[in-house]
Amino acid sequence: MTSHKPIIVAIDGYSSCGKSTIAKSLAKYAGYTYVDTGAMYRATALYTIRKGWLHEGSIDEQALKEHIHEINIRFQPRPNGQGQDTYLNGENVEQAIRTLEVANGASRVSTLGFVRQEMVRQQQQMGEKKGIVMDGRDIGTVVFPHAELKLFLTASAEVRAQRRYLELQAKGENCNFNDVLSNVMERDYRDTHRAESPLRKAEDAIEIDNSQLTPEAQDELVKQLFLKKVQ
Repeated sequence: MTSHKPIIVAIDGYSSCGKSTIAKSLAKYAGYTYVDTGAMYRATALYTIRKGWLHEGSIDEQALKEHIHEINIRFQPRPNGQGQDTYLNGENVEQAIRTLEVANGASRVSTLGFVRQEMVRQQQQMGEKKGIVMDGRDIGTVVFPHAELKLFLTASAEVRAQRRYLELQAKGENCNFNDVLSNVMERDYRDTHRAESPLRKAEDAIEIDNSQLTPEAQDELVKQLFLKKVQ
């Protein structure tokens, strides 16, 4: 469907809540562009790792700050129409950014104010014409505080760790559940305690706890919320 009134949909929430799954589904339904902000921070982390500026938990902040404007991220639909890929300076890095190492790196680089400012600048540029669905940690609070529809997703840490664990196993990654749970909890702490744009629910956001929701029920709920805003 396409609406008469294009809007911005901001989806925030904790890691492994299925934000991107919901955002992709709604974007497809609405005929909107989907912007995966998590992939943008992952791509930045990958760039930093490749440059040798991020290793064993330490970041060469000065080097990254000097080169942050060299990072250009865009999204391109796949030719088969099944989803989209993330491009870092012209290179398709969709597979490279989906590892646990890069996820950890993304959680670290995203705490840096200058990184967030650059990503927010690129995100706001993407949303100038509206008709987008964007998910992340600070979309409804910082990137698009005037978004017409804001959702905030949550689920228990155990449920989210189980989802992430199964996802990693399906990709053939060797990991154990306790490590994944620990990673989820560490990311929660970093996301909610960072000085720059911490994860928090916008006052006008609709909270959805999807611990017990089926994907189908969740999709239907989000569609109805969307239709109320555009009709």
